[in-house]
Amino acid sequence: MELNIFQKIIADQQLEIKRIDISKLCHRKEEELFELESPLAQIVIGVRRCGKSTLCHKVLLQQKEKYAYLNFDDERLLGIDASQFDALFEALLMVYGEFKYLFLDEIQNVKGWDLFVNRLLRQKLQLVITGSNAKLLSSELSTYLTGRYNQIELFPFSFAEFLQFKNININAINTYEIAFRKNAFKEYIIHGGFPELYNLKDKKGYIQRLVNNIVMNDIRKRYNIRYIDTLVKLTNYLISNFAQELNYESIAKLFGIKSTHTAQNYISYLRQTYLIVALNKFSYKAKERIRNEKAYLIDTALFATKENNLTSESIGWNVENIVFLELLRRKKYLHFDIYYFRDGFEIDFVLCNNNKVIELIQVTTDIETSKTLKREINALLKGADKTNCQKLTLLSFREAQQHTFETKIINEISVIDWLCEGYK
Repeated sequence: MELNIFQKIIADQQLEIKRIDISKLCHRKEEELFELESPLAQIVIGVRRCGKSTLCHKVLLQQKEKYAYLNFDDERLLGIDASQFDALFEALLMVYGEFKYLFLDEIQNVKGWDLFVNRLLRQKLQLVITGSNAKLLSSELSTYLTGRYNQIELFPFSFAEFLQFKNININAINTYEIAFRKNAFKEYIIHGGFPELYNLKDKKGYIQRLVNNIVMNDIRKRYNIRYIDTLVKLTNYLISNFAQELNYESIAKLFGIKSTHTAQNYISYLRQTYLIVALNKFSYKAKERIRNEKAYLIDTALFATKENNLTSESIGWNVENIVFLELLRRKKYLHFDIYYFRDGFEIDFVLCNNNKVIELIQVTTDIETSKTLKREINALLKGADKTNCQKLTLLSFREAQQHTFETKIINEISVIDWLCEGYK
């Protein structure tokens, strides 16, 4: 590709920066994880359209330092390889002049990207990189960059960020603010937190196109999937049946997949592209933790495209999914591990630190009947006995209250209040 063509592409992409008004962008806690002045490459990974590029632009613009930008998710750059990196870098210098930072967007699209990045790091350039493939920008990073990176994982908006985006007070006090926040949560349960989604009328079409793009482009091309129809059907099945334990043998049989190993590979591709997020079962034995897992969605908006997505059961799954994603966000700052527990009864989330259980969390959206409340409380009490855990939490749609049973105390908390903790 000619140098002047690279120059034109980069100049076109530069216009994106000039259109950004950071005063209109909500604060995201992941901004605090950047280490721009370090010699490490700052690498942001996450599902497509979750706001990775916007986050990086915001952080860089706030530095008030000149930076160059190159987005590889551009059809005009398809097929480039390592032999053209020198021409690309020359074109960047021609458009931007001297710059301190270089932002490389969706770099996983380029074969040999690691050679380019390593060379730039040796030249002491400070890099910000995004990617939409966890395997490429995680397990392979340790080989390619030998520790010279700071990895930041980004999800779609949390509920608190969604409130900020909608200009709704997180610290609701009066009746009106509380009502607005509750209505916002009803909307968030269904439509989730993809930032672009709320400016569109055809939300269902947007999500369907997003999922299709990830499966047909990111997965099929990278892994040379032969039976793409099977992968599409499996993807739709997992989206419709999230928050459930995975049984690879049953899945392989259901979709006519020849081996459980292939079924595991297909699901691992969905995890690597962040459509699916897995949760392992709690056990004091490491092998049992790895063997059993549940599949959740990266955002509840994926389920909104399916029929019967507003039943009481499905709303309960959505809220459970939302809580799990919030725990994954907090894990980055509070440094705990997350599991589920099942042994004749089930605990939704088990939080551990250094192999010690520090909290059990049960999520419910329907405890108006004494029978349901008793079931949830009994599960927490049994879980406390099994794990020797003292901190027991029940997240519900009700106001905060305590339930005392001999030496055990269960704190019932409004799930809306809980989701806003740490953002106030």
